[in-house]
Amino acid sequence: MRLTNVARMGLPQGRLYSYAVEVSGPGEAIPVSFDQARHVGAGERPGSWMAIAFRLPTDATQRRLAQAWLAVVRRHGTLHSVFSPGDPQPVLHDVEVGPGEWREHQVAPGRLTRDVLREVLDAGCTPYGSPSHLLCLVESGDGRPVVVIGADHAHVDMWSLLVVLRDLLAEFRRPAGAAALPEARSFAEHTLELESRPRAPAQVRGRWHEVLTDCGGVMPCFPLPLGDLAVPVAEVVEVRDVLGSAQVSGLVAYGRAHGVRLLPVVVAAMTEVTADLAGQPLRAVFPVHSRYDERWHDSVGWFITNAVIESVEPGPVAAGEAVKEAMRLGSWPLADVLAPYGGMPAAPGMFAISWLDLGRLPVSTDPALAAQLVGAVTRTDGVMLWFVLDESGLHLRCRYPRTPEAHDSVGRWLEALVARLRELAATPVGEAPIHVS
Repeated sequence: MRLTNVARMGLPQGRLYSYAVEVSGPGEAIPVSFDQARHVGAGERPGSWMAIAFRLPTDATQRRLAQAWLAVVRRHGTLHSVFSPGDPQPVLHDVEVGPGEWREHQVAPGRLTRDVLREVLDAGCTPYGSPSHLLCLVESGDGRPVVVIGADHAHVDMWSLLVVLRDLLAEFRRPAGAAALPEARSFAEHTLELESRPRAPAQVRGRWHEVLTDCGGVMPCFPLPLGDLAVPVAEVVEVRDVLGSAQVSGLVAYGRAHGVRLLPVVVAAMTEVTADLAGQPLRAVFPVHSRYDERWHDSVGWFITNAVIESVEPGPVAAGEAVKEAMRLGSWPLADVLAPYGGMPAAPGMFAISWLDLGRLPVSTDPALAAQLVGAVTRTDGVMLWFVLDESGLHLRCRYPRTPEAHDSVGRWLEALVARLRELAATPVGEAPIHVS
């Protein structure tokens, strides 16, 4: 499965349609998570969505597809909730949803379907949208239409998009008269449960303080120059194939010889590259999921919280300890931890690293669907790096500001990282020291 953005995604030329469910007036107020409040509180804007695109295995009527989508929206609480402005933070309300209507969007001669799709999702999947999600369909005439499901990030993460895809196909294939999928646990329930957990211990709070202090009182920033970022600028998105499946096997073997999984090997390589090019430890925002038990595996929502990672030593074992520490730092309610900073102290140049191992998720997709995880096109003042591991290998997507300095700095860092990972993947296991635990 590819992780790309709407300006680079593979999408055939064809007729483009969108479908939005009908939404009632606001109902009962439901809890808002720390990250939802931060995201929605930034205001109504384009480019705040995420999407998943896939080929339907067969042709479909719009009516049947809309019925399946309505069942999915009703199954997941966050998909039938709507934000409205509030003070001091946005308010979230449950709503009733009902059948909507399909709308065709003209693709003028000379335009790409994906460019029109971008406009449709930018307009229909916004923080205060009602609803803030759309079902889109591209009919190209080959008998296998492409479905695109987009939603504002306040309601979904990447894992959630895989759940939505799976549930839509299940509903689409459900025989007449068979029971619909039962209601899933809601993200609002998760928010309440997370808020009721104990405060982070002093050791965790102290470690957060140490890392943020080392970063000047803000979240970690990219260690090389990025240019003038007084205001966000247009983004550059690079998608690079890092390792094929055979090379991944080599890197896994290298990690096994050190007693660690693949992620610490990649973190060790980033640590080494950062030390070589910037003379600094690797420090970054490190998103981790908050689906802390399997009750939430089939739910949809923003089940991502942020941690920070600090990796000083380039060896895989030390990097493995840094990863474990980041997981611990991210397993406590973040609003409480960051309260002394007035919330998450983001700054221009913020650097974030995300790791998605599709093979370890409890929900998967058939490769025949040719699924793509699709990001929006937006303006940025930071560097965001996503690694995606699947059966085809390891690829990365990197977003950074469109400045000459960022192009040079991030480009050099990525080139060195990819080269180092390929070098490690080709290292004979006999040359790697065996770690004895």
